[in-house]
Order: sequence, then C-alpha cells, then structure tokens
Amino acid sequence: MSLAGGQLKVTSKIELLDCTLRDGSYAVDFQLDEGFVTNLLSRLNSIPVSRVEVGHGIGLEAERTGIKACNIDHYRWAEIAGSTLTDKPWGMFAQPEFTRLDTIAAMTERGMSFVRIGMEPDKVPGNLDYLHRATEVCGEVYLNLMKSSATPVPELVGLLDGVGPAVRGVYVVDSYGAMLPADVHRYVSAVREHFDVVGFHGHDNLGMANINSITALQAGATIVDATLNGIGRGSGNAAIESLAGVIKLLEDDQFDYQELAKLAEYCRVNMDAIREDRTMQVLGAVIGIHSGFFPLVEQLAEEYHADPARLMETAVQIADHSPRKDDFRTAASRITA
Repeated sequence: MSLAGGQLKVTSKIELLDCTLRDGSYAVDFQLDEGFVTNLLSRLNSIPVSRVEVGHGIGLEAERTGIKACNIDHYRWAEIAGSTLTDKPWGMFAQPEFTRLDTIAAMTERGMSFVRIGMEPDKVPGNLDYLHRATEVCGEVYLNLMKSSATPVPELVGLLDGVGPAVRGVYVVDSYGAMLPADVHRYVSAVREHFDVVGFHGHDNLGMANINSITALQAGATIVDATLNGIGRGSGNAAIESLAGVIKLLEDDQFDYQELAKLAEYCRVNMDAIREDRTMQVLGAVIGIHSGFFPLVEQLAEEYHADPARLMETAVQIADHSPRKDDFRTAASRITA
C-alpha cells in the first residue's frame, strides 16, 4: 500500500493485531482482573480486529527465569481466550531462552492459533532449529526481531538467510521507540523483499508509534500491532483506536474505530498503569537502550555517581549490537575510573 493524494491505496490485506492483554500487561505488573479480561475479549470478538495476543508480556513461561508471573497462567489464558474469542484467532509471545517447545505444542492443542517468537536479529542463526521445530507444533509462527534498529539493515537481512518458508512472517520491532518514519520504511521495505508477510511493532517513547505504524503499512507491511489506549511497556505502543481512525480517514472504516475508541476508554479506566520515568524513556529511545535495563542503569548511576545518559551512551559504544548487563557494568567502571 502507499499513501498518495491523501488516500491509503491497498495492495494487500491490512491486519491490526491487538496486543493489549500481552504488551499491556507490562503496564500493570502482569496482574489483570479476570472479569475485566473476559469482558474485554468478548467485546473484541465482535470487532473486525484481525487477531488478538494474550499472556505474559515478556512471553510464554517467562516466570521460569525468575520474572514475576502473571496472575493468570497460560493454561487459564487458553481457557478464557477459547471461550471468548470464538470468531478470531488468538496467540501468545514466546522466547527461545525460556519458552519450551512442548509448551507451545500444549497451547496449540488448547486452541492457540499463532505464536510470535521474539529474539534479537543476531540470535536468529543460533535459533533456526527452534524456529523450525516451532513450525512443526504450531501452524502460524512469526519471527519478531526485537531491537531491530540496533542492527544495520544489510546485516539484519543477512541474518535471516536460514529462516525457512514455514515461518509465516517476520516482524520489524522498534523496541526502543527510537525509529523515525524513514527508518521504518527502510527496514520494512528490506525485509519485505525477502518475506511475503512483514509485521511492525512500535513503541511510543518519542511519540512516533502511530505514524511509524502507518509508514510500515506504506512500506509493505501487512500486519501492525497496537494496543487499546496505547497501553504497553514503558511509554506504550501504537494506539489501535487511533490507527483504525487514520485508516478510516484515508480509506474506509475497516476496523470499527468507534467501538475501539469505546474499548480504549474502558481500558483507560480499568487498567491502572504503573507510572514510568519519562526522563529514562526519552533517553532510552534516543541513545538506544531497552527499558528493561533502566533499573540497572539507575542502580549503577547511583552506585558510581555517574550520569545515566553518559552511562547508557558508553554501554552502547561497548556493545556489539544491543547492550547486555555486563556492558553497563563495564561502562560504569570505565567512566568513573
């Protein structure tokens, strides 16, 4: 599709994936009222949103790493989703480091239609077997390239060489909320040259998630993720009601923007989001640091009496791709030596 003359010209089917009850769970410390969840999913079931993602924000079985568990375990998620989402597919997020393939198979048996497997681009070659085996137990597997912007486009595309056709699609993921529309267009266009189905998942640290999502569609993406009221990790995600509204203005009302707006208000009232440090969100986006490292940055900044921005900048300089924990510790020692 392309934007021209104020219209959105569709060359392929657009899908909006609602991940309010996955990415949005970060914002409420993975604790969700079952009554709210059931009602929200029942209402989403009657709206022409393409698919819905549920579960722990970090991924299926994240609690195995010591991360706080969601109060709704994955088997209960399957029961709730199966009883409410009778007219649309639902899925979950997974990561190879803690999600067992047997669990993906078990969830598929319980009605899960798709799974999105997240990893950083440089981890793809080492996880090709995991991806292949996942496609054997789940009919729709998507590869989510977390922290996409930390890997230059040519290198990122090269790292996808071994991804077989059984993987349904590949996602460009703006984990830092740092990408500008031109960046999104370059990454999505490049991936689209090699894969028929390309998705985009944006964060809103710099207020770009909505326009970046529209730009991704313009560049050839067929699926974009979004959440009601933009709720999500850190500064949140693209707002699905806003995207539906933009699509209505540019083309037609494909996703019932009015009902989505009502559900966005329902979520605003019923999801008591944890307050985030706005300073860190902006610094993280511009410098290129995932919000999962913010507590460590703040701890080291206090311990070493270091400026958080300088610490993050130094960690980025040290890292091969995106910084790891040890890079931050090395950075703290280096700038205070």
